[in-house]
Amino acid sequence: MIDRQRFEARESSSGGQASRPRGERPLRLLVADDQDLVRSGFRLILSSYDGLSIVGEAHDGEEAVELARRLVPDVVLMDIRMPRMNGIEATRAITSDPALADVRVLILTTFDVDEYVYDALAAGAGGFLLKDAEPDDIASAVRVVADGDALIQPSVMRRLVETFVRTRPAAASAGFGARGAFSALTEREREILVLVARGMTNDEIGGELFISPATVKTHLARIMAKLDAHDRAQLVVLAYEGGLVKPGMQ
Repeated sequence: MIDRQRFEARESSSGGQASRPRGERPLRLLVADDQDLVRSGFRLILSSYDGLSIVGEAHDGEEAVELARRLVPDVVLMDIRMPRMNGIEATRAITSDPALADVRVLILTTFDVDEYVYDALAAGAGGFLLKDAEPDDIASAVRVVADGDALIQPSVMRRLVETFVRTRPAAASAGFGARGAFSALTEREREILVLVARGMTNDEIGGELFISPATVKTHLARIMAKLDAHDRAQLVVLAYEGGLVKPGMQ
């Protein structure tokens, strides 16, 4: 749960605002959680930052999808366990809607390895965030996901994948058809996909392969198109599910 005292201490020491270049359109955010206290906490935190604007709040997954279609926010902060429609189903409904192609979903969870987080990532979520994260980390997470990057720490992804392989070996070996799709990738694209799955940034991948970050970004766009991936997080999921990367690989 969000620590209001910790937030208030940060707010008094920093003036309650985080720096953001002027002239940029504020990021429009939708918060979906069935607990009033959680929604009000995120509203309190995020509205204190320049460049972030709460445009809607949903009490359940069904309402989250309805508001996403009506408001078309930049990022939806989505709880997993909600009534009527859970966060995974809501995430899938949003990410599969062509009219919401630019909307990113950031999963809210209480545990660092929630049993449903992997399913949420496979459904198209751009990453996940602990509900008790520091205010600055919450604001940063929103911006990272809005930029199209995956918010998944390598150590956390390894644990998620180990859980996936242990609990769903048949799905892991089958690869959901990802292996066949990899045949469409060039050698360079395969190299980049492996490095993405290991949690490397575009700058780090560029340094590893001696190419520019811009070139990495171009390759990633082609990889996503070939694999029909919504974002970077889904590329990570596909790489593991298809066996291109295995748990424990360095």
